Amino acid sequence: MRVLIVDDSRTIRSILRKSLLALGFEVSEACHGLEGLQVLEKSGPFNLVLVDWTMPEMDGLEFVHAVRERSEYDDLKLMMVTAETDMDRVVAALEQGADEYLMKPFGHDMIAQKLELLGLSPSSSAETTPPNSDA
Repeated sequence: MRVLIVDDSRTIRSILRKSLLALGFEVSEACHGLEGLQVLEKSGPFNLVLVDWTMPEMDGLEFVHAVRERSEYDDLKLMMVTAETDMDRVVAALEQGADEYLMKPFGHDMIAQKLELLGLSPSSSAETTPPNSDA
């Protein structure tokens, strides 16, 4: 399964990448929403996009809206991964078309649980414990 991480923080992209690779996913990255749309168009299809809210160029909510405007992405799962904890923001993201919401800080187990909720179970042959890292 293929996952795209859209986040302007290199550190967050690295943490997510390590967890997703350990779970058996193929991972691509983009550092803002416009780049994320370009990666979707050029390197798709993807099963899931993990998207931050606050980014330059195009924020996460704008990205979710742009993706949901295009019928070719109807089956694409979108998960906000953000420090935005205000319930109005969570509701806005879900109303725009996000399928799930993961609040920072998060751990490997939280990522795995959210993926299961989305029906994207890790590969049975993949490692199920978090990777060793200093991050």
